Amino acid sequence: MTIRAGGASEISMARALARAALAVDLSRFDADVIAKAKICLLDFLSCAFEARNHPWSRQAIGIAREVSHGATIVGTGKLATAGDAAFANATMGHGLVREDMHAASICHHGVVIWPTLLALSERTPLSGATFLAAAIIGYETGAQIGRALFTADLARLYRPTGLVAPLGAALAGSYALGLSEDAATSAIAIAANTSSGLNEWPRSGGSEMYFHPGFAARNAVAAVELAEAGARASETILEGEAGLFAAFRRQPAPAAIRLFAGERPEIMAVYNKPAPACNFAQTAAQAALRVAREIETSEDIATVSIRVPEAAARYPGCDSTGPFHNALQAKMSIPFSVAAVLARGALEEDNYADINDPRVLRLVACTDLQSEAGFTAAFPANQGAEVLVGLRNGKTVRQRLDNVIAATPEEIRACFRLAAADAIGERRALRLEELVDNCAQLSNSSVIAAQCRPDPAEQRLRPAS
Repeated sequence: MTIRAGGASEISMARALARAALAVDLSRFDADVIAKAKICLLDFLSCAFEARNHPWSRQAIGIAREVSHGATIVGTGKLATAGDAAFANATMGHGLVREDMHAASICHHGVVIWPTLLALSERTPLSGATFLAAAIIGYETGAQIGRALFTADLARLYRPTGLVAPLGAALAGSYALGLSEDAATSAIAIAANTSSGLNEWPRSGGSEMYFHPGFAARNAVAAVELAEAGARASETILEGEAGLFAAFRRQPAPAAIRLFAGERPEIMAVYNKPAPACNFAQTAAQAALRVAREIETSEDIATVSIRVPEAAARYPGCDSTGPFHNALQAKMSIPFSVAAVLARGALEEDNYADINDPRVLRLVACTDLQSEAGFTAAFPANQGAEVLVGLRNGKTVRQRLDNVIAATPEEIRACFRLAAADAIGERRALRLEELVDNCAQLSNSSVIAAQCRPDPAEQRLRPAS
């Protein structure tokens, strides 16, 4: 509780969030909200399975401390401490750069929330209804704080996922474990003290971006467990004179941040990426795909003009024209993503397999990227983009999209089935999808995490690589 001048009491923002969250029940949400949470979980698992053999995934798995009765590291038979499993799973979930996205907070909440809850579910039995409600609360909390906190200038310096996702995941975990209001308030405050993640990596070619969600998830687990153990932290961590808003926004916090005050929960504003690239490259790449279908060959292209919201043009790495030292820099670059689509006629992971493809680099060199006032005004409710291609014969081809086209549930399920079958075996993949679909009826959601381990029987039948 904070004290106003004159002795009048005022509830702190962290406590208000905790109080609102702890009063939530899954029955308050419509069926489409619950269905969206399940699809987001399948999307996270799909990305983690597919990315499990990437270098950053192997590194995160390698440092996890193995224990006999621990939490599952997705796609492996390894059990680790809750914090280490959350770190590894979050890193893998982010490993393709295809994770879900909440545009208004510029944040990937799912890659922090799901690893946190999966790890905690194997430590403490949770009903499926509690598990899903906790996740929806986590998305809502991180999204609302991020909406209020972030500006384009702040996002150029600090990674939004690293700053706000730990808070949402900590409150999700607090709800899941049934912590008291005091403990949940402290969990939020402890998590805020771990807010971190710098945006130098797009410029330097570093790989630390992949680990930002890992740090956030591990810190969320630690925040929840510390609060559960009785640790007390600053209630005024959001609005205080040295709190989150003062430290990062350099402005006072808003008068209030309310959960579920809008027409729909914030998870419904989350979209699932169709392409394994930066959020801000999605719409432009989709417009480029439409252009590619109208031209015979990319060799006919003389110039490429791209128009996007100001937030996209200014985000670190999004305006890069190279040189590209690794695939991550290419995935962040709007010019590269558009050029790769135009050159290859496809929008897929293989677009970033050869960052030195001369066909792509020629188009990058003749690309002009600028922000457009109309797209800027419509953002973040809509994330539009326009691609205008000038051909050598003097003709132009133009495609404009007012908003990103999200991956459909059917597309997400198809990706999940392929990735999960490869990682854990077809039988377990089908069973895992069934468990997620029926999650709200589960008495113990830990079976979801347990099903993410490889099927020993199918592994024995596979030929040696």
